[in-house]
Amino acid sequence: MASTSYRPAAISLDADALRRYLDGPYREVRELTRRILSQPEHAPVQGLPTDEYRELVLERMRMLAAEGQTGMGFPVEYGGGGDVGASIAAFETLAHGDLSLLVKCGVQFGLWGGALLHLGTKRHHDLYLEQTIRADLPGCFAMTEIGHGSDVQSLGTTATYDPKTDEFVINTPDRAATKHYIGNAAVHGRIAAVFAQLIVGTEKPGVHAFIVPLRDPDGTPLPGVTIEDCGEKIGLNGVDNGMLSFDHVRIPREALLNRYADVTPEGVYESDIENPNRRFFTMIGTLIQGRVCVGGAAGNAAKNALTIAVRHGLKRRQFGPPGGESETLLLDYRTHQRRLLPLLAKSYALHFAQEEVAAKLHVAFSGGEFSERDQRELESYAAGLKAITTWHATETIQQSREACGGFGYLAENRFAALKADTDVFTTFEGDNWILYQLVAKGLLTDYKDQFASMDQPALVRFVAGQVVETVVEKSLARQLIGALVDVLPASDDERELRDRGYQGELLRWREEHILASVARRLKSGIDNGFDPFRVFNFCQDHVIHTARAHVERKVFDAFVAGIDRCEDPQLKEALGQLCDLYALSTIEADRGWYLEHGRLTTQRSKRITTEVNLLCMDVREQARELVDAFGIPDEVLAAPIALP
Repeated sequence: MASTSYRPAAISLDADALRRYLDGPYREVRELTRRILSQPEHAPVQGLPTDEYRELVLERMRMLAAEGQTGMGFPVEYGGGGDVGASIAAFETLAHGDLSLLVKCGVQFGLWGGALLHLGTKRHHDLYLEQTIRADLPGCFAMTEIGHGSDVQSLGTTATYDPKTDEFVINTPDRAATKHYIGNAAVHGRIAAVFAQLIVGTEKPGVHAFIVPLRDPDGTPLPGVTIEDCGEKIGLNGVDNGMLSFDHVRIPREALLNRYADVTPEGVYESDIENPNRRFFTMIGTLIQGRVCVGGAAGNAAKNALTIAVRHGLKRRQFGPPGGESETLLLDYRTHQRRLLPLLAKSYALHFAQEEVAAKLHVAFSGGEFSERDQRELESYAAGLKAITTWHATETIQQSREACGGFGYLAENRFAALKADTDVFTTFEGDNWILYQLVAKGLLTDYKDQFASMDQPALVRFVAGQVVETVVEKSLARQLIGALVDVLPASDDERELRDRGYQGELLRWREEHILASVARRLKSGIDNGFDPFRVFNFCQDHVIHTARAHVERKVFDAFVAGIDRCEDPQLKEALGQLCDLYALSTIEADRGWYLEHGRLTTQRSKRITTEVNLLCMDVREQARELVDAFGIPDEVLAAPIALP
């Protein structure tokens, strides 16, 4: 019963102090971005015709460039700030405002500018970087095609080297190879990083990136370049997405972005990375910043929705006790708390995970000590975090809209734009289901490598442990042991549920168990002579569960690390409650699996649900301060139901 449960004393929370802690080492960058977005010229707009909206977004992007907001991650010698971490912080904070502006900046400075910076060399930087940073040269990132999205290695566009003229010939062989959904292409783009299959004589070394001019200074498409407008979308209509096709367009040999490979004037292909797959993934890996930024932006969009819904829930009253003098605040209802507060806790958890992955990216791109293994782990972490955060944003915005009732359905209260503009986040910079498979494949590779590196005694211990796990699980011994623990009067179970060591153990055990299980399934299928592709396809649901368990555990660990760094006792306690709520609501959401595998008893499962309810009551007491700590100015939030 709730009356016998462990309940902490009420917390006095300083929202400003928490905001300063959340802002982290780039507090000044985030504050500057908030101040810029608070200016009248950046006020949210509704109902503009598409053509006008696109021009307004271009103008606003150039205003940001003039403020120095868009060049923070570029080299100082080209007018940038030389600080990758600062650029990510600025981009994430932009997500509190117009998301069309955010995506337009992402295309110009993250995708086009990132390809130029990370795949090109000095000759390309000297020609284009300064103009790119100033937004004087709108560019495109032309990778996706009608026929190929996530499968980049199978793109259809070709780039054939002609040694007679020292040129590459860029060609679109069929409709399926048309570049599709290319940001900046429909109206503003004058140049593009085009990804195409390189052909040098009889050699086909795979996909490479090339700089291809699209329009002259007057905006007229160049000969051989066909540009189509994708037209209206569900959202983000301030971004001019278009389609590009090329009819034997000739570009100079120097237009190849040649950081990892080059072609000599005589037509000899050269690369320091001999393995074509490794070369391809090295090239693609340098573009990881896009995934990190999309995840951070989605997390901040979710914070917008929660701020609106929580503030509304603390003002709006409905019904009340019979005979009572006043109605009850929405956020005092358990169902309302259950809808919003676990999502609030998850937003905090994802905030610290995003801070962690951004810090790793900064080290990777700033010349710090970073091994090949570190790079693989970063790519996996960025992929998994992007997936979980963008799905979280979709769920949070929907639940927040519903929690505001009819008021949430009014366009003026921002949910229409938030829903429409973030919906595509789950599929660009990598479809989330594909990204989870990427995470799982990395885990399975590491699992295989770890297994292969074991000496004989370690191998025996490992196999014995797997056998014991299987026997215990099948014999229901875990349930029996758990049942005994549940009836012991000295267990103080509620305190144990709030113990982070116990929470971490449950999350880690789930991850390790699922990984070992899917590895056994895959190995068994292949050992029995089945086609590896079919075996993987049959196990896809299991593979996805593996990735999700891993990412949720990583997010938990990042949250715990963020709490451990905090020196303010009040903030630490408030964050601790949120961490408990995140961990236990995550376990509760997968309690069917825990029950099936004997790691929870029915009694313990019920107590977890009780504890989540109690944590929701505790967090509700600081709900206003917790959303205010996100630091979203009222002028930027711009939702009447969320204003004082």
